[in-house]
Amino acid sequence: MNPLSDAQIAALSPAERRQLIQRLERPLTELGFRQARDAGRALERLGANIDACLSSPKLRAMQTAELACEPLGVQVTAEPRLSGEPFDVADLTGGLEDVMLVGHDPSFTLTLHGLTGAQARMSKGGLAAVNKGELIMLMRPNELSAVAACEGAA
Repeated sequence: MNPLSDAQIAALSPAERRQLIQRLERPLTELGFRQARDAGRALERLGANIDACLSSPKLRAMQTAELACEPLGVQVTAEPRLSGEPFDVADLTGGLEDVMLVGHDPSFTLTLHGLTGAQARMSKGGLAAVNKGELIMLMRPNELSAVAACEGAA
């Protein structure tokens, strides 16, 4: 979803404004809560070392980031540039080491391709790990749930 200017928002009808607000403020579903918790447990079990988490400020993204970062003890920072438009990873993460980004498609799929050349589609609730331009992990929600359910992993 493209960000709208103040003038564009002002031109919306009241019904269109309500729809826009509902879309931006829509919380995670129960499935989304479970997938986000599983992602956090999977990252913990895989021994992930994350220094920072930057998230789209949209409600569902923030909820996802907070639930996924909880087992890792990582603070989540809202980053408006992750709201759905293309972004420059180097500019966004400059000065940070191991960073988790939480946001929206299609920008994440495009960014993953730009960083790695991989023709991989990010799924809702999925996880990709990139190291120096190499795609080192791509996991869908069901795979994250399986890792989260493993006892004694890491």
